[in-house]
Amino acid sequence: MDEPHASAGWSSAAKWLNSPPGRATIALLLVFVLGAMFHAEGAFYKLGTHRDALRQASVFGILACGMTLVIIAGGIDLSVGSVLALVAVCFAKASIHWGWPAWAAVPLVLVLGGLCGAVSGTIAARLRVQPFIATLAMMVFARGMAKYASGGMKVSTAVQQADGTYQYVDVPSIFRWIDTRVLGDQLPVVTLIFLVCAACSWLALAKHRWGRQLYAIGGNEEASRLSGIPVVRAKILAYAACGLLAAVAGICQAAQEQQGDPEAGIGYELIAIAMVVIGGTALTGGRGGIVLTLIGALTIGYLEKILSINAVPEAGRLMLTGAIIVAAVLTQRRSRG
Repeated sequence: MDEPHASAGWSSAAKWLNSPPGRATIALLLVFVLGAMFHAEGAFYKLGTHRDALRQASVFGILACGMTLVIIAGGIDLSVGSVLALVAVCFAKASIHWGWPAWAAVPLVLVLGGLCGAVSGTIAARLRVQPFIATLAMMVFARGMAKYASGGMKVSTAVQQADGTYQYVDVPSIFRWIDTRVLGDQLPVVTLIFLVCAACSWLALAKHRWGRQLYAIGGNEEASRLSGIPVVRAKILAYAACGLLAAVAGICQAAQEQQGDPEAGIGYELIAIAMVVIGGTALTGGRGGIVLTLIGALTIGYLEKILSINAVPEAGRLMLTGAIIVAAVLTQRRSRG
């Protein structure tokens, strides 16, 4: 290779490494190197470790897909963890206590999640309330609704009877199906659900007019409004889609735990935001994508698993996640500068 071609190749490589996909890929590779160094007596090299890492990251990844839609439009959604808990409680209540079939319970809770997101979007977009405040209010409201619907207790297979005694019922088949594994017992169904959600989100952003509108709104909302883009409608749809995906995550959460816990999902919104930011989607909006979020989800998921197999306390994991978020945001600022 002659010198000009070599110089152009190095320049292209350096440009890619400084791009969001390049930085996100480097972060993921560094996590894998970390796992190879601290492999917990070979546990990192076992197939089951990787399977469990994907399974644990899937619920957060579903939330992160919805969060990506909102962040690209220049917003934020702090309510996804509480919406997840509300949906998990309602899904468990309908499926376990009321005996509803999956074809009735699943659409009900999906609509519930979408409505929660649409309300947040309406408050933020139409009433011009800051997204932070609008979704913070929904976070508190949805958590309260989850506790009210459950009576402050976990909704499990122990069903209270009229005389005050408890009778145990079978786990619904939809719960067992979501919590199973396919492809030779190696791929969790919840991971497949995550991949389907990611694919649908990618199609919406990359191939649909609404996705292009979200990028435009996140880049410059006023210019988008002047150019004829229905800003309010597009943003409400983004929050509704985020709520819908939070509902999917809530269904998966309830199935994996075989109960609806009103305290579930606390702090999940922070992990979802971390996945989006580490992937390279800009918090200021207008830049990013689902593929980047997938890389971010793998990075956080594997980091959590590596810390877990090395018995790092939860306090240390939380502090490390916070530091990573700050580092990712600072890297974005430097690259824009």
